[in-house]
Amino acid sequence: MSKTFYLSSDTLKAEAGDSDDNSVMISGYASTQDVDRHGDVVPASVWKKGLENYLKNPIILAFHDHTQPVGKMVEHKIEKDQGLWIKAKISSASEKVYKLIKDGILSAFSIGFRVKDAEYDAATKLFVVKELELHEISVVSVPANQNTLFSLAKAFESAEEYETFKLQFASQDQSAKGLENGLDAGKQNKEWTIMNPEEIKQLLADAAKAAAQEAAKSALEAQQAAAAELEAKRQAEAALEAKIKAAVSATVETGATGAEKLLAEVEKRLADQAEASKNALAGLEAALKEKAAELEAIQRSKMSFGDQQQRDGVSYQDKETAVLLARMSNKSIESTKFGKQLIEKAGAHVSSATFEQEVSLQMESEVRRRLVVAPLLRNIQMQTNVMTIPVNPEAGTAQWVTNAQFGTSNSAGNNATHQLKEITLNAYKVATNEYLAYEEEEDALMAIMPVVRDGMIRRVARAIDKAFLRGAGSGGDPVKGLAACAVGTGVNSNVAIATTGTAVTVANLRAMRKGLAVWGLNPADVVYIVNSSVYYNLLEDSTFQTMNQVGTQATLLTGQIGQIGNSPVLVSGELNDPSATAGTDFGNVGALCFAPGNFLVGNQRGLRMDTQELVETQRRVMVASLRTGLVQVTSNLGAGVTKLTYTA
Repeated sequence: MSKTFYLSSDTLKAEAGDSDDNSVMISGYASTQDVDRHGDVVPASVWKKGLENYLKNPIILAFHDHTQPVGKMVEHKIEKDQGLWIKAKISSASEKVYKLIKDGILSAFSIGFRVKDAEYDAATKLFVVKELELHEISVVSVPANQNTLFSLAKAFESAEEYETFKLQFASQDQSAKGLENGLDAGKQNKEWTIMNPEEIKQLLADAAKAAAQEAAKSALEAQQAAAAELEAKRQAEAALEAKIKAAVSATVETGATGAEKLLAEVEKRLADQAEASKNALAGLEAALKEKAAELEAIQRSKMSFGDQQQRDGVSYQDKETAVLLARMSNKSIESTKFGKQLIEKAGAHVSSATFEQEVSLQMESEVRRRLVVAPLLRNIQMQTNVMTIPVNPEAGTAQWVTNAQFGTSNSAGNNATHQLKEITLNAYKVATNEYLAYEEEEDALMAIMPVVRDGMIRRVARAIDKAFLRGAGSGGDPVKGLAACAVGTGVNSNVAIATTGTAVTVANLRAMRKGLAVWGLNPADVVYIVNSSVYYNLLEDSTFQTMNQVGTQATLLTGQIGQIGNSPVLVSGELNDPSATAGTDFGNVGALCFAPGNFLVGNQRGLRMDTQELVETQRRVMVASLRTGLVQVTSNLGAGVTKLTYTA
């Protein structure tokens, strides 16, 4: 079942494609449900499920070579009376194959697939594929002639090996006959001609009828054998009865001696029958145990086969090593020694592109696990780097109507025009890079790879946290952070400490929550973020609830150190820069209190890694980047954030 089969099909037709890229379009049947010369049939009904995985990446190859992609399938349809028809676009970038198709040299489709379930009739030698998984479609030079089609038998080294494979899918009684027929295959084999669907149906019906007749014959033979056994038993009982009568007659003459002989004879007969029955039951028990073991082995084999379909047998750590090694050396995964071994282990049908996608998603997840601010906010997946979102701001209040105002123009209340507000969410690019010298070999790159990977992930995570906390929102610092959104006048004025040496207390942080106005009414909707100095101040405050005091209310928020009035308190090393001057670059901010519901985070794409050669310096640069951004939803009723600042 683990073999990959190749089946050539109908002659393809070529026509001009897009004028912009000089591509060529080809169409034809990638598979038909004709019976080939070995009696193999692929019905059209298998393609609805068999195409599921292939449609995720409908690549067209040349000659079943995974290193020669030449185009993509752009259209397909399943015709129940014919088979699988496809239309594909062949790129002019594959110059050699492109010209061979235009010249009519490559004129046939061939499919590579794996059989998942089938049915085999040893009497008619008909092998019908009931379920398969399509791996790829190729253009090949084999003409669409029935006598020269590739058959499933081509995937085996001998005819005997092929017959053994097909017998896996035959019923138990047919399997035995198939072994006998396999010995005479050279005598009984005949060439098949192209058959239409009706002939196939008739052939299957005849096979079913023959199987039914064979079953009926077997049942009749079993019935006759049972009748013969019953008759023999009846005759044995009659003979025994005759002997007993004779013994009784002899007893009349011989007295007590004859009776004793008769009793001994009866006991011996009964003992012999009991022993025979015991032996028969023991034989049946052994046969049942043998069949049970066989059935259990078959079931276990199918379970293992199904599990292999769900896993490629390669650990994520190996995949990440292969992808990063290829990036660092500016090669494809298959071109590196480690990557080649990994692809061979996983199987040729596993695309290295799936490795790259999985590694990109896992590394992006690791970046986000290191973030403190972003996980607290609502995240939106963006299709472009700029997206406009409608929001509903506060629209005032309705008017009470008195009895005297009924029937007047005031009966309907205040005149108000309700308008939705639009906010613009930008996903800005954040990037970091690493330089690698040409002289570094593959083994050396694998040794430094964990250091390079961890450094790039850590730098990206720190840059995002710093921007979301202290971003200025202008120039080279495009993200407007929480500190820049804090309101500083009126009821929402910020909390200020007299001097930079004054210790911050729980009371100071509670005062910050007042500045949130309606955003701070529910303590569960409020979050505090403090810098390292305030963190140590809080540890010395006896009223501060650290995580060991919170108990069952503890959360999994990154960096959480405790709670104030059921609001989580988190610490971030990116909140303030020790090198920044107080009052500039938000370097004097000691703590932030904000309502996450008033902010949105937009993410355009996952983590991307690119490599470029720098010939003039004999180095390669590897760049990791992603796009993300922060926006405030509304500034009415308080900005949803306040800050605690130091004064010099």
